[in-house]
Amino acid sequence: MTDGLVIGEDGRARCFWGGGDHEDYRHYHDTEWGLPVRDDRRLFEKLCLEGFQSGLSWLTILRKRENFRRAFAGFDPAVVATFGPEDVERLLADAGIVRHRGKIESAIMNAECVLDVIAEAGTFADYVWSFEPPPSERPDRVTYEWLMANAVTPASTRFARDLKRRGFRFVGPTTAYAFMQAMGLVDDHIEGCFSRRARASGAR
Repeated sequence: MTDGLVIGEDGRARCFWGGGDHEDYRHYHDTEWGLPVRDDRRLFEKLCLEGFQSGLSWLTILRKRENFRRAFAGFDPAVVATFGPEDVERLLADAGIVRHRGKIESAIMNAECVLDVIAEAGTFADYVWSFEPPPSERPDRVTYEWLMANAVTPASTRFARDLKRRGFRFVGPTTAYAFMQAMGLVDDHIEGCFSRRARASGAR
């Protein structure tokens, strides 16, 4: 590994976490992570999964994602917001997902909060993208060292504070920043990663 990059068998340079032996990570790194998302349902899904990931490996979440989608009605916030106590018990009995009562109940509450945001802002995406950090808060170059030193940023702190004010749960500054990275509010592919170049050139 040089400067946080790994050269794959295909000759492409990838971020250290996406260039290893796990195909799940490579596919997620190459086709999804850091690409801008503006669909409300996909944004709600990513926010929920980041909350479920807290304390666990992201690989665990990736491998359970289809189960999560099935269990949470495709992450349609209008449906998830209607879940009641019977649904909570159903989800706690579902071995295909992460069976954590607090995280399950927070996903349901967060669905209600998403609907409130939509009623106010028009779309959840418009609200989320209003927290895109200004250039002055971004590094000139995204390096391995910068990433390791910045699990929380001023923008993610502002975002988390506002989410909590609105009643969202499991959305601290670290989780908020992981969400911002995943859904493309920031591009944290390391300088030299082919995905960063592809995004910058509009190739994907």
